[in-house]
Amino acid sequence: MSKKKMRFPQSKFVRELMECLKVIMIAVAVTFILNKALVANAQVVSGSMEETVMTGSWILVNRQAYLINGPERGDIVLFQSPEKNNKEYLKRIIALPGETVEGRDGSVYVDGAKIKESYIKEPAAEDFGPFRVPTDCYFMMGDNRNDSWDSRYWEIKYVNYDAIIGKAELEYYPEIKSLH
Repeated sequence: MSKKKMRFPQSKFVRELMECLKVIMIAVAVTFILNKALVANAQVVSGSMEETVMTGSWILVNRQAYLINGPERGDIVLFQSPEKNNKEYLKRIIALPGETVEGRDGSVYVDGAKIKESYIKEPAAEDFGPFRVPTDCYFMMGDNRNDSWDSRYWEIKYVNYDAIIGKAELEYYPEIKSLH
């Protein structure tokens, strides 16, 4: 007696289900790769960047933004807190490596020159600095100056380049808008 392998006929439903599962698995793998290598997805949990980005908004962050050119003053970036509390913050870069930053009379000065900040709603109520930004570090502030826990108040005042996750590019919920 020959041994014959029993085969069950695949129904059209099973074949279609298998194809759908393949597509879903590929989509999950691509999403995972994109999220870890190219973009980050983040929700804004504080009011420190209001009116630019509101609390509860969802944003896309470009992880590759600084491969060729470094961060610039005015960029909105997502970064790991220098306070070692495993938090991610969204703030604006105000001063670059080697610059001296100071707040006086509601204005911010970098290397003695007042910077233009059309993105803030109201000036800061408190003076700060002067602080000299170390090599490979950045001084960060929220746009909502009077409700922002930022470089002015941190024990470790500066964010190291390696702590920057990427540049915030797009708010996609509750509205779609560019963050440039």
